[in-house]
Amino acid sequence: MIDRLRLFLGPARLRALFLLIAITGLTSLILNAFGGDNENVRAFQLILAAVAVFGATAIVLGRMQSQERGRWLLILAPAYGLLVLGILVLPQFGLAFFGGAIGWVVAGMFLFRVRTPPGYRVAVKALRKGDMAGAVAAMDEVIKDDPNDPAHYRFRAELLRIWGKLDRARRDYQTMADLNPQSAEAWNGLAEVGLQAGEYERAHEAALKAAELAPDDWVALYNLGMIEDRLRDSPAVVEHLAQAVQRKVPEARHRLLIYLYLARAAVRLADLPEAEKWQAEMGRQRSGLEEWEKILEHEEAATLRSVLGADVDTASALLDGRLKLNKLGETG
Repeated sequence: MIDRLRLFLGPARLRALFLLIAITGLTSLILNAFGGDNENVRAFQLILAAVAVFGATAIVLGRMQSQERGRWLLILAPAYGLLVLGILVLPQFGLAFFGGAIGWVVAGMFLFRVRTPPGYRVAVKALRKGDMAGAVAAMDEVIKDDPNDPAHYRFRAELLRIWGKLDRARRDYQTMADLNPQSAEAWNGLAEVGLQAGEYERAHEAALKAAELAPDDWVALYNLGMIEDRLRDSPAVVEHLAQAVQRKVPEARHRLLIYLYLARAAVRLADLPEAEKWQAEMGRQRSGLEEWEKILEHEEAATLRSVLGADVDTASALLDGRLKLNKLGETG
């Protein structure tokens, strides 16, 4: 169970979840020991319970994609509203409100359930068997039946990228952009395909568009900065990845590479003190390096390895002292 949570949330979010539960739970126990019969203490314990529930929800929802997050907000918001009413406003009817909240969650899961076309299951099954042609063919049928849903093209594009069919993946991302020109996901996809193909100028143009459409999205800024690192445009790397850092990047493995690119940009700009600062930040993300090493060792990670393998090796060498900081600008 813990391993599944760690895989879904990532180490940082899982740690935050455990700390939230531990702090609120321990505080409640201490209050109970010193004044459990006091009405004010009981009221504060209820507030602590609410903080734990709402905080845990925020941590989990923050890890979800926007569409899935919206679905769960529709399910949970009315239920939490009923709980607040039952706890703080009408405590004499608390049990009834609690039952209503549970009932709404159950009903909401049916009302707002995602109806995934059967072709997705066929595609995933084929993907697990390594049958990329079969997986793409299954999505071909899904798109034939529903040609106006950008999500179908996105999934097929991801399959095509794993398969190494970059031109076809690019066409699918372009179709996403044509269906919804304001889709930052489509432009991010085009940027990632360009990066994977080594077409950095083309990738840069798409990444700029994605960052323009989603200025608060750290992923768009991360991709943009990574591409600019490849282009050796160090001032732009500093500008965009400094913005990404401000967006609170959740996973240590992504923070590790951001700090690597910032350190490399600083070395290329002959700003060694700044480079040392980012190297120190990299040292705090060793768990992220371990994550990358585990991810990249899998056969299915061939595509990711071709794009990021050299950067992960460089980060490892820099942290282990096998690469001197002043030589970092010569890598990449």
